[in-house]
Amino acid sequence: MMNERYKNLFSTFTFPNGVELKNRIVIAPMTHYSSNPDGTVTDDELKYYARRSHGVSMVITACTNVSANGKGFHGQFAADCDEMIPSLKKVANVIKEQGAKAVLQIYHGGRMSPPELVPNGVVYSASAIAAQRPGAKTPKALTETEIEEIINAFGETTRRAIEAGYDGVEIHGANGYLLQQFFSPHSNRREDRFGGNLENRMTFPLAIIDKIKSIVEAYAKSPFIVGYRFSPEEPETPGITMSDTLTFVDVLSEKGLDYLHVSLTDFFSTPRNGVKDLSKTRIEYLLETINNRVPLIGVGSIHTAEDARKALETGVALLALGREIIVDPDWVQKVAEGREDEIVTMIHPDSQNELVVPRPLWDKIMNVKGWFPVLDR
Repeated sequence: MMNERYKNLFSTFTFPNGVELKNRIVIAPMTHYSSNPDGTVTDDELKYYARRSHGVSMVITACTNVSANGKGFHGQFAADCDEMIPSLKKVANVIKEQGAKAVLQIYHGGRMSPPELVPNGVVYSASAIAAQRPGAKTPKALTETEIEEIINAFGETTRRAIEAGYDGVEIHGANGYLLQQFFSPHSNRREDRFGGNLENRMTFPLAIIDKIKSIVEAYAKSPFIVGYRFSPEEPETPGITMSDTLTFVDVLSEKGLDYLHVSLTDFFSTPRNGVKDLSKTRIEYLLETINNRVPLIGVGSIHTAEDARKALETGVALLALGREIIVDPDWVQKVAEGREDEIVTMIHPDSQNELVVPRPLWDKIMNVKGWFPVLDR
């Protein structure tokens, strides 16, 4: 029997467009590295989604590239052409069969794309500034025509998501990918309408939102969720500051989106700089700025039911679990059944088959130090 302490996690939630979720827990987008080389989804990925989609109210998929020159990972599933619609449909179906809403996260890797994965090995960004990481290739600055092509590609991928049966799309403007590259003063040194001051650096992501909303209006036959994910700060100098993000979020809150989704490794983290009070959490600043105009999804190190309760009490609409739902696919069911003390918070090296994790993702988990809490053998 559910502990009354956690009942708010299981209250329903209705998006601005009228779509209702059965509870407040969603799956965060997590890359699997496990698709076929041609970008189609594998059976192992479908099993992974099926194993995790039952208790949560919504699943945000791993990111999928909107154009061939935007692929950012080996083993990534693609959405850059109509031939991918059957593959995309398989993912949507397996999620919805478990009773969750299916949201396709769409993105372009920009300067983070490995050269070997994109046509002619040419990577693109807002400006010809390499990322601050070892071996980073200097990208080619996109022309205005090429920018318009990518904006249209986001629209076309949204159409494919609608045709494939998704309940919505999440625009991936976080984690250093192309939309963030245009917003960042580190990667965007342009002097045209897509760069320069803070307002101009918003032009590209805002144009993508407008394009996607127009596609939804033209093609969706029922309410279709459109969300936007962002990272609040960058370590680079110059880079995105918390102040920059609050200005951007103020604008995003007026765009008629169904939600905003902040990308954090720790839900209760505090800003690096750019605001007066560095003791207030980023979530507090965001909620103040949003002022109930659009729902906010929070994420980051929400391991236990108590973590989730405290996070939801801040005023965020929804909580996203990523690594936690990989470590324990039954996280939500355990809390619902009053078994929250049984939640597993560390991964066992011999539990791949039990957890239904594709081998390429499992190898990443085991080999990237500190990425997951792993039990000693």
